[in-house]
Amino acid sequence: MSFSMLRFISILSFIYLFSSSLAVAQENKYQQQIQPLAANSLVLDIAKNQQTLVAVGDRGHAFVYQDLWKQVNTPTQALLTKVFFITPEKGWAVGHDATILHTTDGGQSWTLQMQSEEIEKPLLDILFFNEHDGVAVGAYGLFFRTQDGGKTWKSEYHQELLFEEDVAYLAELKAEDEALYLSERSMLLPHFNRIIQATDSTLIMVGELGLVATSTDLGQNWLKQDFIYEGSLFNAIIAGDTAFIMGLRGNVFKSDLSLVNWQSVGLPVDSTINAGILLEEGVLRLVGNAGVIIDISVIGESHLIEQRQGENLVAIAEDSKGNLWVAGNKGLIKLEQK
Repeated sequence: MSFSMLRFISILSFIYLFSSSLAVAQENKYQQQIQPLAANSLVLDIAKNQQTLVAVGDRGHAFVYQDLWKQVNTPTQALLTKVFFITPEKGWAVGHDATILHTTDGGQSWTLQMQSEEIEKPLLDILFFNEHDGVAVGAYGLFFRTQDGGKTWKSEYHQELLFEEDVAYLAELKAEDEALYLSERSMLLPHFNRIIQATDSTLIMVGELGLVATSTDLGQNWLKQDFIYEGSLFNAIIAGDTAFIMGLRGNVFKSDLSLVNWQSVGLPVDSTINAGILLEEGVLRLVGNAGVIIDISVIGESHLIEQRQGENLVAIAEDSKGNLWVAGNKGLIKLEQK
């Protein structure tokens, strides 16, 4: 399958689911409003934060769970895609228009750190290494870094993740037409869908067109793997001494923590897998499109636990009482015990 066709398929899936230095953002005039049924609309991520859960989604919606879900105000109407906490108080959320929000009270209130309607690309994930140093990644190779807790964010361009033919193409184009070079350069990198800390010293990032890359210097430099699959990958999870990555059409792969010996994991369905969670008994529970909920046992056997009609599930988290919550196109839903 050609590069262009693979990118076309990946972009369709991506749409379906949902200066080098940027100064502190001003308050967005399109502040999100509290909506009575917001928890039943599109929600794209849930993060556990000690005794609470925090979720984000459509139109800048953010929610905090303590026995029940409560919507809280945010300073944006941008679609929010991911939320992350480094301490019980300090967290960040990212979304469309390169939006980055920050909380210092566990998600009860949010301030705008960055947003640019001119960029017209979504941020899809965010990771902090401590309270000061973090990175945010997104569509077409968006990559921003902060060293001051998000007061300022600097753009990085990771050319090492380009295809070889694109490196040569850009070099030729730069010599001929600087403006066209800059325009093309901004669109050639694959979507960076997920970035996680795999070990104390290694990051792994997955994305469009079979992107699997690792870094041992907090993402300043990346080593792109010659991966066994060319479709989009949406998530990565560390389960004990095993790493899992997952993506389109039921494609799930596992490796030891060397992150080089990848093997395919057979699933009972071919639905796109978007997220997962490690349960106490060592079972990995996956969720995906077409409402699929799948368990992978410690010996690698997979079982379809449930299929929820009319739902696309994109996130899963466990609350302080052991209840599992999923998020997707129908909002926040507590799973019945199986």
